[in-house]
Amino acid sequence: MTLIMDLNALRLLVRVAETRSFTRAAGDLGLTQSGLSRAISRLEQQLGVRLLQRNTRSVSLTPDGQVLVERAAPLLAELAHAEHLLLDRRESPSGMLKISTPSLFGRKVVMPVIGELTAQHPGLSIEAVMTDRVVDIIDEGFDAVVRTGVIQDQRLIARPLAPLRWVTVAAPGYLERHGTPRHLADLQQHNCLAVRNLRSGRLVDWQFMDQGKPLDLAVQGRLIFDIGDALVDAVLGGFGIAQLMEFAVREALDTGRLVPVLQEHAGRSRELSLVYPPSRQCSPKLTAFAEALVRLSW
Repeated sequence: MTLIMDLNALRLLVRVAETRSFTRAAGDLGLTQSGLSRAISRLEQQLGVRLLQRNTRSVSLTPDGQVLVERAAPLLAELAHAEHLLLDRRESPSGMLKISTPSLFGRKVVMPVIGELTAQHPGLSIEAVMTDRVVDIIDEGFDAVVRTGVIQDQRLIARPLAPLRWVTVAAPGYLERHGTPRHLADLQQHNCLAVRNLRSGRLVDWQFMDQGKPLDLAVQGRLIFDIGDALVDAVLGGFGIAQLMEFAVREALDTGRLVPVLQEHAGRSRELSLVYPPSRQCSPKLTAFAEALVRLSW
């Protein structure tokens, strides 16, 4: 006997899995909670397995539900994408796009992008949350977020962007007063401007290459910051040596306001991705934003 699953019920199940809430999923889908619950109950009866574990405070996938969502979500996203292409491939981006980016990356890289997008598409509005706090993309209602590092949440789609490159820099005036470090050990004699990781509470190690191998180095200094924006201001002010992503100081390097040091130990980079739920994949406004970012290098 051939089993034909209800694709609409599958879409509802995936949305509940993304939001982990019948209330939020029903609101997003324009349904009543009871109607949503009945649709998923019918799917459970059809399949003969329990898909959701419900209680008064939360909802979660059962092991069978996890298997079904992991297999179904990419297929549903592909179907939605095909439908979008067939119905209106040239639909103009419009409505509200809510995004989040790291603070410094948002100011230096994303700000010009969203300026161009809103100029090109009069019907598009963008809410940009530029913060170094890790936001909850589902619970806080974001269409997409820019994140560094490896993305491990299997519920989300991660589109790779150009990686971020580390560079170690100082102002010429600082180097004139204190000398230029020639070896990694020389950093012990310098004021190394530090940043504290908001999640771990630890000072961020500097990242180098030493004889072809990655090396994380704990440095010391008399100034510690919580965001990269302040770190850029401090190194431009000649307060010490700093290690930052190259995009943050590209203009200052090009104009000579900063100079690179320890270049023989450069080469480390960090993954960067645009992350979004499968349900947002075919959104014209998200597509326009994603394509604008993918075209950039930094």
